[in-house]
Amino acid sequence: MTVPAFNFGLLIEAEDLLPHLGNEKLRIVDLSRSSVYDQLHIPHAIHVKPKQLVRQEEQASGLLPDIDGLKALIEYLNISPDHHVVAYDDEGGAWAGRLIWNLHCLGFEKTSLLNGGIHAWLAAGLPTSSEVEKLAPVENLVEINQAHIDQYRIQYAELLEKVKNNNIQVWDCRTEDEYTGLRLAARRGGHIPNARHFEWSTALNRENHLKLHPLERTQQRLEQLGFNLNEPVVVYCQSHHRSGLAYILGRLLGWNIQAYDGAWSEWGNRLDSPIITGELPS
Repeated sequence: MTVPAFNFGLLIEAEDLLPHLGNEKLRIVDLSRSSVYDQLHIPHAIHVKPKQLVRQEEQASGLLPDIDGLKALIEYLNISPDHHVVAYDDEGGAWAGRLIWNLHCLGFEKTSLLNGGIHAWLAAGLPTSSEVEKLAPVENLVEINQAHIDQYRIQYAELLEKVKNNNIQVWDCRTEDEYTGLRLAARRGGHIPNARHFEWSTALNRENHLKLHPLERTQQRLEQLGFNLNEPVVVYCQSHHRSGLAYILGRLLGWNIQAYDGAWSEWGNRLDSPIITGELPS
């Protein structure tokens, strides 16, 4: 059987997805709230809950699942190397981006984010369903390639060393109050030394169904803040939820980007990590 070729980039528009609905090699994944999915979703979409994407420890709530957890995710998604995954949600792409990051970490790159998610789909007047998709088990499930994990993920010890040596750009995509330390979501508030602040939702156009603003606009904003898109960057939020979309933005901009999945839930809960408070990076 000829394997269909999906000419999808990392970002796909609703109108470009529509002609492919029902293709057996296309896996549409909905990461909206359960109440939204139960009411309506894109036809043939399966539902994934955030808890399926993360591993929790005492001081870190959004870690990449272990190998068994990643295998369980692949089995649930029911995807082979020939599949293409299109992910969307109801919040602008954060959880959908997190799923894509998980898949990239295990070596599966045939992924796309639906621009604007369910909001853009509905605004375009496209069909929806309330039926739960039943999938026939596929043969030849995607195998996990751990060689890719370090390409897209950085852990505490390595990040700490780079921060101390001041040889890594750090992007804090939380709210300004979290960044400055005014709002506490861990034992301590503030931000990682040298981290620059650009909130994840700033890239979303709320007047255009939560689609991304033009990438040129976002790139200009990032460069105005002092980021160099020709140098590597690490992005974080509280639990690598919101930074799921920031990771996608980085990839779309051609940035060498890693996500710190320990995030502030780990950094801020530790008592030995360096922390800066206030509006400036350091």
